[in-house]
Amino acid sequence: MEKYTEWKKEIEKIISQVDGKICINFYDLDKKNGFSINGNEKVLSASMIKLLILAELMKKVSENKFSLSDTITITNFMKTGGDGVLKELNAGHHFTLKELATLMIIVSDNQATNILIDFLGMENINFLGKELGLRETFLERRMMDAEASKNGYDNYTSADDISLLLKLIYQEKLINKETSQLMLDILLRQQQGERLQRYLPPDIKIAHKCGDLDNLENDGGIIWLGNKIYILVVLTSGMSNLQCRQTIGKISKFVYDKMEESLE
Repeated sequence: MEKYTEWKKEIEKIISQVDGKICINFYDLDKKNGFSINGNEKVLSASMIKLLILAELMKKVSENKFSLSDTITITNFMKTGGDGVLKELNAGHHFTLKELATLMIIVSDNQATNILIDFLGMENINFLGKELGLRETFLERRMMDAEASKNGYDNYTSADDISLLLKLIYQEKLINKETSQLMLDILLRQQQGERLQRYLPPDIKIAHKCGDLDNLENDGGIIWLGNKIYILVVLTSGMSNLQCRQTIGKISKFVYDKMEESLE
């Protein structure tokens, strides 16, 4: 659509004002149309890889391999640094798989993530990515694994891949209707909001997952605006973290304003 071509040009102007790398995918879920800028480029995923881990968990639950109410006991061996709350708790606590999945998404808990990676198997998680048609999304190491990172292993994705995952969730096609709804419910409870929501109204409805590393910030989500619903994924790197977050915020605000105009 012609208006999306104009939007794309305007966003490219915003991008030209910063030094870093920016990858974008926008998709209007009502019009079933959109655009991407560097959308198929493989970049470091940071915690956005947790979306695929969540999908694999839900797939196995749908196949009755186990239940979300099954529990795992936390041990000292599982301790993981970085984001999260499990690292602050003593060993011996029991958590259901659903609780671990929720912590992995809404506070990006790295320990919960590693427990689920070990439980599900890295190979199975990556196989699901291929099944879903994700071209550049790969889990190669556990969270906070500096040794693996030093040896050249990392986690990757693309803006187009994240957009596809979110689209499947919204359309209730990620595994099935029930698992899609469960995933959406968890994503709606996300507690980290300094990126896509940065310059948006505080009561905005958004189901999203973000991630960060040094000089890298990513965010992608489904955003509701009146009767309009759209997906926006912005992956940034090569700038200070603050600059990355501000850039994501500016692009998100631009898209939000344009979508709001189309309501009138």
